[in-house]
Amino acid sequence: MTFPRRKLFQIFVHFLSLAALVVFGVWALFNLYLYLHQERLLFYPVPLAEGARLVFPRPAEEHFIPVEGARLHALRFPAKNPRATVLFFHGNAGNLASWGSAMDPFVVRGYDAVIVDYRGFGKSGGRIESEAQLRDDAETVYQWVVARTPEDRVVLAGRSLGSGLAVYLASRHRPRRLLLQSAYVSMLDVKRRIYPYVPGFVLRYPLRTDRWIGAVSCPVDLIHGRGDELIPYASSERLLPLIRTEKRLFPVEAGHDDLGDGPGYEAALDAVLGPATPVGK
Repeated sequence: MTFPRRKLFQIFVHFLSLAALVVFGVWALFNLYLYLHQERLLFYPVPLAEGARLVFPRPAEEHFIPVEGARLHALRFPAKNPRATVLFFHGNAGNLASWGSAMDPFVVRGYDAVIVDYRGFGKSGGRIESEAQLRDDAETVYQWVVARTPEDRVVLAGRSLGSGLAVYLASRHRPRRLLLQSAYVSMLDVKRRIYPYVPGFVLRYPLRTDRWIGAVSCPVDLIHGRGDELIPYASSERLLPLIRTEKRLFPVEAGHDDLGDGPGYEAALDAVLGPATPVGK
């Protein structure tokens, strides 16, 4: 016995419909998981016990900055007769034990350096739950710094994830300068490259550097590795025309994680902050 062609066609269409429903269901469940648990994909904190001892070549002061429902762990590296204070927001992984050494280039140039761990990183309490919370915490840290240093002597700086937070703060305040390292156009832009099949509304941390940077009134300097595969060098190039004030882009022959070791990094900092002097040593 044979099936008529019409019957075979109906079975084929029914099979395709079921397959499409299964594929759509898997896609929807994947997107739901990303929406609910994306912090696991975006942030890679390394916790530390509050009593853990951090050792650096230079003296560092430990501070705990109160935020809603938690305290953020901060380090201040003092320079002798400081020119200004650099407030630095780091990337999406590690903690101050691994990031503290990145403050040395600022201190040797005569700048106090303040760096803070996000919620759940290092000795900081709580956990990151939303972009609004992340921005509010950054605002609290900024107010903590300007309560101790005149705003016109504050240099806002951020690398990778932290670059967006630095831009956000600079768009709302009037620091002396904004220094961006491995800056992204937005997290939406990063998502489009890494997860092109995920719709934009799933991302709860868009971090729209491209929308904030036009409101920055202080000079803006960007340092970016030409070999950066995570946040391409072109990202900083795309930000340049959006900046309405004095701006410079310094290319470094480096990737993403080794930016500070790349040829040209120290020269870029010399151009932005001035050369190392005995004042900072």
